[in-house]
Parts: sequence; structure tokens; C-alpha cells
Amino acid sequence: MTIISNSTSAFYERSSLDIADLRSRAEGLQADLSRGQRISRSSDDPVGASRLRQLQRTDQLSQIDVANAAKATTNLQLTDSALGSFADYVTRIRELTTQAANGTMTDAERNGIGQEIAQIRGNMIQLANSRDAQGGALFGGQSAGAAYTTDAAGNVTYAGTGTSGDLPLGDGQNVTRGLTGPEFLTLPTGSASPDLLTALKTLSDALQAGGAAAQQAAKDGLAALSQGMDQITTAQTVVGTRLAWVDLTTERRTNLTEMRAGEETDVGGTDIASTVARLQETMTVLEASQASFTKLASLSLFSLLN
Repeated sequence: MTIISNSTSAFYERSSLDIADLRSRAEGLQADLSRGQRISRSSDDPVGASRLRQLQRTDQLSQIDVANAAKATTNLQLTDSALGSFADYVTRIRELTTQAANGTMTDAERNGIGQEIAQIRGNMIQLANSRDAQGGALFGGQSAGAAYTTDAAGNVTYAGTGTSGDLPLGDGQNVTRGLTGPEFLTLPTGSASPDLLTALKTLSDALQAGGAAAQQAAKDGLAALSQGMDQITTAQTVVGTRLAWVDLTTERRTNLTEMRAGEETDVGGTDIASTVARLQETMTVLEASQASFTKLASLSLFSLLN
């Protein structure tokens, strides 16, 4: 009786283990199909799992570069828009100054032009103190405060830092996120005024003062305005080049991301056709094993004697 009991127990235990193993395989294959990944833990494929972790870390770091690129693009676009407004202001002031340089203008008319130029200059100072997407000074470099301060006499002073700072775009590539005010408002060496805002104040004050010097001040102002427009145009070109560079690095990053996604699929992705075939095979074996176990379990010594 002991021998028969032990054999029966071993038969049931072995059959249960075999069927449980087949069910586990089937469930694993079904899970692979549902999540699209064949590696659920490192032990499934140590080498593949290690490579997947490397690819995933690279993807996470790439997200930082994506955020920096978006930040740089926004700030550069704000800079480009502001430069366009500066150019419009200078164009209007040149029209007014050309009128003031005409010898037929009266002091009263030049005074009115001088007041309008002073108002436009005020708008330019406000524009120079614009804020970037993060709330910092758009033209103040890395300064948190205003880029320009104005004293009681209306004179302006640059209060920002020397550079705008760079943002990393990945793979050792960087881009300068904007411009400082002096980079496009400073006039070339040899000009009567150090910067465009100072030149506009000198012009406005002279036109409002009137007299014989007013007409000459208008003529001298045209030269400063021409230089100022050249500086602004150059700055627009620089900003456009930086935007193109950000677009180029973004396109490259997108291509690398797609390549990594493809490799992740190759390394850890589920081969649908192969997995379905293996699942069908496993289910067939499982069904056959269950049927065999049921039939064998129903047999007894008395059945054999009949």
C-alpha cells in the first residue's frame, strides 16, 4: 500500500507541476503580447535589459535638452519680435528727423517732432526692459532686474550682465538664449553718442530747444539713426541664425530619438508573430497535458483487470 500511495502522490505532484509550468509560460507569453515587451525583469535577458536601461536614461536626458531647446526658441522669438519693434520705432524716428532737417521747418514744428521722438524713446526704453518667458530681463543678460534704469534727467544706464548665457542642447551643443541691450543698441566707435538711446535723447532735447542748432542736430541725428538701424538689422540676423541652429539640433535630436525607439523595440520588444506561435503551441501542449492527466487519473487497477 505504501508503494502505491507514494507512486500516486508523485504522479499527481509531477502532473501539477508540469501543468502549472505550462500555464505560467502561457500567461507570460500573453503578458508579452499585451505590453509589447518581452523583458519584464533583468533575469529574462541580462544583456538586453542593461541596454534598455541605457537607452531609457538617454531618453530621460534628452527630455532636458528638449526643454532647453523650447526655452531658447521662445526667448529668441521674443527677442526677434522686440527687435522688429525697435526697427519700426527707428524707421518712424528717421522719418520725423528727415522732416526736422528741412530748412523750412519752424521751431514750433521741430518742437512737436522732438516731443514725439521723446515719446517713442520712452517706448523703446520700456521695450528694452521687456521680460523673457521665465520672467527675467529679455535684454538684461542674466539679470533678474530691469535691463535699463532711468535717472531723473531721463538718462539711461544699462544695469544687466555682460552676456545672456547659454543653454545646452545636447551632445555638447549650446545656444545663446538672447541678446543684451548693448549688443544692438551700442553705436559704432566714433559716433557722437555711445548708444542709440542716448543719441535719441540728444536729438529730442535739441529739437525741443529750437534755434539754429536744431536743424544741424537733426542732420547729425540721421547718421546715428542709420548706424542704429544697421546694429538692429545685424542683431536680427544673429537671432535668426540662432533659431535656425536650435531647429537643426532639434531635428537631429528627433532623429536620434526615433533611432533609440527602434533599437528599444528590437532589443526588448515582442515579436508578435513568433510570440503568437509559441503561445498557440504552449496552449496546445497545455490542453493535451490536462486531457492526459484527467484520463490517467481516472484509471485504476480494477480498470486494468477488466
